[in-house]
Amino acid sequence: MQDLISPEQQEKEFRLTLSKFAHEIRNPLTLIQSGLQMMAASHPEITGYREWEDITENLEYVKDLLKETADYSHAGQLFPENTDLSCLLKSIILSFRPSLEYLGIALETDISDQLPPLYLDCIKIRQAFLNLLRNAQEAICHSHGVIHISARSVPEGVRVTVSDNGCGMTEEQQKTIFQPFVTYKQGGTGLGLSVTRQIIEGHGGKITVHSVPDQGTVFQILFRG
Repeated sequence: MQDLISPEQQEKEFRLTLSKFAHEIRNPLTLIQSGLQMMAASHPEITGYREWEDITENLEYVKDLLKETADYSHAGQLFPENTDLSCLLKSIILSFRPSLEYLGIALETDISDQLPPLYLDCIKIRQAFLNLLRNAQEAICHSHGVIHISARSVPEGVRVTVSDNGCGMTEEQQKTIFQPFVTYKQGGTGLGLSVTRQIIEGHGGKITVHSVPDQGTVFQILFRG
């Protein structure tokens, strides 16, 4: 009888397959992009065609997809160090705030300065929270958008909340948003939230979501102390 493969092993093999796939696609994609650049240099008039714009936009989409595929494949590889989560979150917010200001979206924060130190991979945690902030930003399509981030010590560890007043999600959508390649956004790759979940769970944490259509979404992340 064939041995059953555990879900963890299945996911590991799936990530390995994706990593190989992304590697094989990246080389010909680079050659295609180089060829198009040479064509544009020799015949600049072609860049004025609508078809040219479609081609370049699709190339950028494939590049983004490959990047997120690579991120997904390596999300579980962590290099944790003793980290001041309060300082890290404020740094992430500082880097993202200009994008929200440009779009007219308010960013409210309530981050305690008394958070206990945690062992975190700062690069991966930054990636996870930027994914959540970007997801919140893209969910807002009205003129009174607000994103709120809070971080507080709780008996179990540290709880971080990222909420928005965007389009929200149905109960059915909430059941699948952390699955790879599932997306409800036009042009989305469906990997951002899956990567985020892997990163949080790789740190021994937990991420949950609560959302109401047309009212907004709340992501809660618990890091155990």
